[in-house]
Amino acid sequence: MYERAEARIDLGALRHNCANLRARLGPGVELCPVLKADGYGHGAAHCAPVVAASGADRIAVATAREAVRIRALVPDIPLLVLGALAPGEVELAVGTGTDIAVWEPGFIEALADRAAATGLTVGVHLKYDTGMGRLGCSDPEAVIEMARSIAASRSLSLEAVWTHFATADEPDPGFRDIQRDRLRELGSRIRQEHPRVMLHAANSAALIADPETHFDLVRPGVAVYGMDPFGVDPLEHDLVPVLSLHSYVASVKRLEPGMSVGYGRTWKADRPTSIATIPVGYGDGVRRALSNRGEVLISGRRYPVAGTISMDNLAVEIGLDPEVAVGDDVTLIGTQRDGRITAEEVARTLETINYEVTCGISPRVPRQGTGDPGTAEVPTAPVPGETA
Repeated sequence: MYERAEARIDLGALRHNCANLRARLGPGVELCPVLKADGYGHGAAHCAPVVAASGADRIAVATAREAVRIRALVPDIPLLVLGALAPGEVELAVGTGTDIAVWEPGFIEALADRAAATGLTVGVHLKYDTGMGRLGCSDPEAVIEMARSIAASRSLSLEAVWTHFATADEPDPGFRDIQRDRLRELGSRIRQEHPRVMLHAANSAALIADPETHFDLVRPGVAVYGMDPFGVDPLEHDLVPVLSLHSYVASVKRLEPGMSVGYGRTWKADRPTSIATIPVGYGDGVRRALSNRGEVLISGRRYPVAGTISMDNLAVEIGLDPEVAVGDDVTLIGTQRDGRITAEEVARTLETINYEVTCGISPRVPRQGTGDPGTAEVPTAPVPGETA
């Protein structure tokens, strides 16, 4: 343990997951792992080199600044910015040589002007909103017209038409299939004029559930990091969790009946017991909503959170267990001996999704690479989480 808390990033598991996902694809289908939000909270400094060395054809991010970060880590791999770019971000994105997602005629014109001014040709991925209802153009005729304008530009290159699924992780495939077929139909029309354009749609859930969504490229995010896209158990899909979260016991204190722990006295002892204090809290990303609800592992055994989680500390009730001592390792997410707490379990307790849990681990928790990175060159010392 280098610090009061650390997130351990199993690079061997990351390689395994990339190989697992690659094996599900047909010939010629590109693998484009998504490393937005600092690799879903796992740390791009460790993940980007390993992903690039594990068969990724390109890497996707959400913002221009993320593209700059990934470009510095893996200079040669193609990049794709999926998100909206403010005017001030366009120059930054163009300068990285990344492909850029587009869906508005005005933005396409501004992007073409910026690319022309720099003497570069920018690859663009035209987003068709087939039902997500967020970014993208939902009018197929307008998409066709934008494809024509992009193809006619001297500074833009039409690389792909793409969409994003709204319900791929749900048991009923009906709406996913509707979205898939809408993209297929429009793609067929666009390819009559632009035969080399790619189509892509599949996130992690669609990649696993429906090979017909793979088209020319897949964009897995959560599954790359060994989390289950359906919120159940990653092992069901041969995915190995990459991140585990650790701290240690900083204090053990005996409490008598009626004594309390934490702000608001939300937990009171009803019998003689002991409390172990662990120096990690919501300032580190351990959500306050886990107060009196969450659990941790010490020596492979589960202990319940007692009282309100504060910014820098939480407490667990250990009873009169003489085995727990100051300095003992604590696992908040991960496996310890025979015990296991997954991000999926934490997410269910919080009534959220597994990758909100990992994205929420704050930058002050260092990410420490473990396991075999293969041929990738990765940091050997802990790396702070990315803040931008």
